[in-house]
Amino acid sequence: MAENHVEELVLESNSGGEFERAPVPKSRLKGWKSFLGMYAGEHAAGTEFMIGPLFLAAGASLKDLALGLLIGNILAILTWRYLVAPIAVSSKLTLYFQLEKIAGKHLVKVYNVVNGVLFCFLAGAMITVSASAVGIPFGISFSVPENIFGLSSPAFSVIVIIVGLVMAIVAAAGYNTVSKFANIAAPWMIIVFAACGLSALTQMEVNSWETLLAEWDKGIDVVQSINGKADFGFWKIVIFSWLCNAAMHFGMADLSIMRFAKDSRAGWGPSIGMFLGHYMAWICASFMLAAQIKLTGDISANPGALAWSAVGWTGIICVIVAGWTTANPTIYRAGLAFQSLFPAKAKSYSGVILAGLIATIAGIFPALSGKLLDFVGLYGTILGPMGGVIFVNHYFAKKMGFTQDYADKNGSSFNVSVLLAWAAPVALGLYFIFSKGVFPAYAVIPCWIASSLLYILLMKLLKS
Repeated sequence: MAENHVEELVLESNSGGEFERAPVPKSRLKGWKSFLGMYAGEHAAGTEFMIGPLFLAAGASLKDLALGLLIGNILAILTWRYLVAPIAVSSKLTLYFQLEKIAGKHLVKVYNVVNGVLFCFLAGAMITVSASAVGIPFGISFSVPENIFGLSSPAFSVIVIIVGLVMAIVAAAGYNTVSKFANIAAPWMIIVFAACGLSALTQMEVNSWETLLAEWDKGIDVVQSINGKADFGFWKIVIFSWLCNAAMHFGMADLSIMRFAKDSRAGWGPSIGMFLGHYMAWICASFMLAAQIKLTGDISANPGALAWSAVGWTGIICVIVAGWTTANPTIYRAGLAFQSLFPAKAKSYSGVILAGLIATIAGIFPALSGKLLDFVGLYGTILGPMGGVIFVNHYFAKKMGFTQDYADKNGSSFNVSVLLAWAAPVALGLYFIFSKGVFPAYAVIPCWIASSLLYILLMKLLKS
């Protein structure tokens, strides 16, 4: 399939292939439809089993969820289409090589390490997801301790370690097979998500919209009677669903994928993933938690148990595969970022093994997977602003009278202006998040705008 070919090319370039440090030639470009399947596979996967139930647990009303996700996902698609795709099609360069030309190779190494560590935490959450399903047939419980670095049962920790090490070994052995498997599994997983949602509605004996709203509200009441009051309102849902992938669109990470596009219509590719994964799958996964609360009173968002209750062994297999197909590419990408830490003669899989070990350690702490609503916003706040630097470099460098691709044209290995433009807004954003309790996704766009303006100012003052 065309989408498989695109992903193989992306892999080839990111792992040292012929297009890693050069624009993609016209002969290897693909039409926009080639990106649909790949994005469907990436965004209808393991994270959906975790994020969906968290909306109900956070107190989101079903009406707000349905409309908020609709608007937020449309905004995310438009951001990919009109922010990322035009730059990708114009430059045809990977994110990392584009940044190297602007920031210098040493500063890019700093960015890569930060990127890699954040990828590992995401992969760790997906290892937890898969392990939750593996433990079900063996009667091994999955409990989320109150302490964010608390452990579940010893048996569950052992399962996490085994699953994590297997994923790391597979990722190190080669991503091509894994990526092909993900594309084959994606359509089946989407069907299972829908089946889980329908099964949950049956379990709740839903026969009308009013009945569904009543069961949903009862679920929220039960959760909040135990965990305390929480509010996840309409605009918070909009902002979250728009910016949960901010590192990919505002942060320009998907330049590495969309550079294979013939034209900017590739920016519509994420639409399938958004509305099958970040709409249908999230809502279906949330229905599973509502059904579990009605049947058992259990409020824990255990992906394995939820899927087992909904569709039995099919659900177990789906959770394992969904976590697998998300964690493996994430470990692989983190490994590529970490590879710069090793000597040039080191094996190409050294970074992947390191990433796998860090991700496995993160997966041992189940509470981390329960913080995905905050984590993805934090991820975007830290990585997104570097996309603002790329945006300014592409559209405004010549117009504002400073050097485009400054590090490349001046032989610089460390562009201090990029570091300051990136670090200062991020530091301020993190202060408000951790000290003032600001919802992390709210900081993404202010930090992105601040980085963009600060880069213009610094370049005008220092390096025009």
